Amino acid sequence: MRQVPDFGEDTVYFVSYARLPENTSASYLHKVVGVGFLINTKTGIIEDVMVTLLSDLCKDFLSYLMIGHNIDKYGVDELIEKVEKRFFGYSQKAVVVAIKGVYKRYLEWKKENKRQ
Repeated sequence: MRQVPDFGEDTVYFVSYARLPENTSASYLHKVVGVGFLINTKTGIIEDVMVTLLSDLCKDFLSYLMIGHNIDKYGVDELIEKVEKRFFGYSQKAVVVAIKGVYKRYLEWKKENKRQ
């Protein structure tokens, strides 16, 4: 049986999707890329990242760029800048769009839950 981490009550998962370009290997299996952030809503820290791309190395690298980022303090501009400077996969633009979507969903959740 799989060991499930102990997620605290302040940890919430947010996900968004964006269309992949047709010339990527991932687009043969998926039409979209998913990006998910596990965010501690009390601290604003991204605790874990999910990316639905084929290569484990790609997933790990993108996670490395984003885990530990304080989304409350710094938004996503810094994350997007990191992705644009350091990730030159064909799916770069789709990943950026999905990151923006996750951030939008997070802001909507904060508003609905009256968290600043």
